[in-house]
Amino acid sequence: MKRASPATPKTTFVDPLADVLRPGQSIELLKELHILTRDGKLNQDSRRKLKQVFHLCQFIEPLLDEVLGRQDTLTLADHGAGKSYLGFILYDLFLKARPGAHIYGIETRDELVEKSRDLAIRLGFDRMSFLNETVAESITAETLPAQIDIVTALHACNTATDDAIRFALAKQARHIVLVPCCQAEVAAVLRKHKNESFGKTPLSEIWRHPIHTREFGSQLTNVLRCLQLESHGYQITVTELVGWEHSMKNELIIATQTGSPRKNARDRLQQILQELNLQELETRFLGPQ
Repeated sequence: MKRASPATPKTTFVDPLADVLRPGQSIELLKELHILTRDGKLNQDSRRKLKQVFHLCQFIEPLLDEVLGRQDTLTLADHGAGKSYLGFILYDLFLKARPGAHIYGIETRDELVEKSRDLAIRLGFDRMSFLNETVAESITAETLPAQIDIVTALHACNTATDDAIRFALAKQARHIVLVPCCQAEVAAVLRKHKNESFGKTPLSEIWRHPIHTREFGSQLTNVLRCLQLESHGYQITVTELVGWEHSMKNELIIATQTGSPRKNARDRLQQILQELNLQELETRFLGPQ
């Protein structure tokens, strides 16, 4: 008696991107942003980039939902947009089906602004605009609405983050998302007055050595920014954006307007500036109330 041949097992196709990409996510966009290769594959480096972007989106998505839960429109300004990775992915994942939402990418490099404009046209992302402006210039730019709901500034170097805060305050932003980078201004002022500070306070030992000046200056800058925002009625969350293995500039500051300024924030801020001999920075961090 002849034995029957065993049945050939069916091959089940498993999409290698299914466990990485979100439903409905634009493959063409990810290719254009070089997150996917031209043939639609994901290498280790691009997988890391995508993981970082999704990690940040997890923090921003609830802010989008909060604004759109209160009103039918939403405006988001992304400062130092670069290639507009963040803006494009936020639009693709969360806002392309929301007709009242508009994203503004603000960037100073002409070629990146033009590329972003061209890409938005090709993808049909018609509620994305790109401005060739500095962060400071954008505060008075007539091409932007008087009020912006959400302001983001990722790795805006040195005082560009402070300009983004000024922009957000001027535009009465509901939410602010900051990943500060290369904070050099406070460290420079600490260094400038180091000798005077030695005679004024023993705390000057904290920034006695150059490497400590740099690191303490960076940390202090973000502390001052948080106090500044709290004095204007924002509730602050400070957390880690990604693991240390990816970036040393990974502090994420999220500010949400509550309308209730922290009572002693402005006084604390002023006291810190005086104690550490940083009075010349009062205009930047205190400014008009």
